[in-house]
Amino acid sequence: MSLRRRVVRERVLQALYAYELSQEPIEMIIENIVGDLQKQPESFGFAKQLILKVIDCNKELDDLIRQRVEHWEFSRLAIIDKIVLRMSICELLHFEDIPPKVTMNEAIEIARAYSTDKSDKFVNGVLDSILEDLKKEGRIRKSGRGLVDTHVTKKLKP
Repeated sequence: MSLRRRVVRERVLQALYAYELSQEPIEMIIENIVGDLQKQPESFGFAKQLILKVIDCNKELDDLIRQRVEHWEFSRLAIIDKIVLRMSICELLHFEDIPPKVTMNEAIEIARAYSTDKSDKFVNGVLDSILEDLKKEGRIRKSGRGLVDTHVTKKLKP
């Protein structure tokens, strides 16, 4: 049985934090921080895929964050908040099987557990804004039952 995704996301956060601070080769960090998950292929696969995708898309993710925090100096944002935002935006854009609501809830809970007192509200606000813009731009591609926003419009009789 695979680990709960929350636990895997927490390990991804740890790996990305270690990478951010050390700039050691990512393969070494993956081995040291999430390597023990290899006994659970689904969990390990998700962790490795998310880590590598966040690193690969780092510039795009940071650009999206910067657009929402114009009144903040990007370099002064809490590092954990930045990483949680990067992970979450990456999930929204590149993990079609994860509902946006799940991504949002996980980000808020992880920020609440690992960052500052106000981080959960900050992460929620930034992600909510980014999600709305990504939806408007047609960049959210989710597939599968319960993953696509379906709006039923009722026609009113004149």
